[in-house]
Amino acid sequence: MNKKKIYPQWFLFVPLALYILFFLTPSILGIFYSFTDWNSRSLGDTKFVGLQNYIEIFTSNKDYASGIFNTLKFTIISNVLKLIPALLIAIMLQEGLKGKNVYRTLLYLPSVLPFLIIGLTFKSILNYNTGLLNSFLDMVHLGFLKQKWLSDLGVVWKSIYGVDAWRGIGYVMTIFLAGLNTIPKSYYEAAQIDGANFWQRVKNITLPMLRGAIMINLVFGLTYGLKVFDIVYVLTNGGPGHATEVITTYSYQLYSNGQYGMSTALNTILLVITAIIGVVVVKVMSKQEVQQ
Repeated sequence: MNKKKIYPQWFLFVPLALYILFFLTPSILGIFYSFTDWNSRSLGDTKFVGLQNYIEIFTSNKDYASGIFNTLKFTIISNVLKLIPALLIAIMLQEGLKGKNVYRTLLYLPSVLPFLIIGLTFKSILNYNTGLLNSFLDMVHLGFLKQKWLSDLGVVWKSIYGVDAWRGIGYVMTIFLAGLNTIPKSYYEAAQIDGANFWQRVKNITLPMLRGAIMINLVFGLTYGLKVFDIVYVLTNGGPGHATEVITTYSYQLYSNGQYGMSTALNTILLVITAIIGVVVVKVMSKQEVQQ
């Protein structure tokens, strides 16, 4: 009997060992090295410096703190720009829009493209002098709408949000569609008999029944937003100046310059922020589900 109980546990050994080896151990080592002066010039003489790296991040004149702020801002705005449109599109497609399978495919396609390809393509499209967008505006005599999409401080973040939303809305929509398919049609039929209009059905049936899908999209979106790197790095490389730097781009620059201790300190801050926000979101959404 004991062997039968223990036997299934052996299946956990390999994945658990891989998790400890490739995730848990590097994470713990990274946290440890964030308290040291580890760098390319003193690999053999690394010293413990306590909170010095963290103090420098928040007090130096290199705008690391603004990188943290930009990361949080991107996380919030990018999620809003994807969640709301994706939910509305999913509801419209579920309502029986003609050609909905074609729309689903077209909307989902951008999410399977690599970030590098998307970034390079849009970097070309948004080029001020030779880009397709400004050329089109000139062609239709709307040249006054031309912008330095990737170099103007007032526009650059809007360009990043737009490209990111273009890629991500389809993926978020797909999760919402999966959630909508689990809602019994009898609920909507009963609501229609009672005289509920479209928006009343959405408010009282769709949204409460989609809490699981909303939570999944929110957690995935927050995790993605906090770790964003590719789209920012390829489009602007943190510019103009350091206006679009985020935690990961700063961390990449520090690591490339051999400042490993500072880089791991920034990554540790990112880990803590991600863990806190993730736990809070899951607890809030789970509590609401229990109340429902």
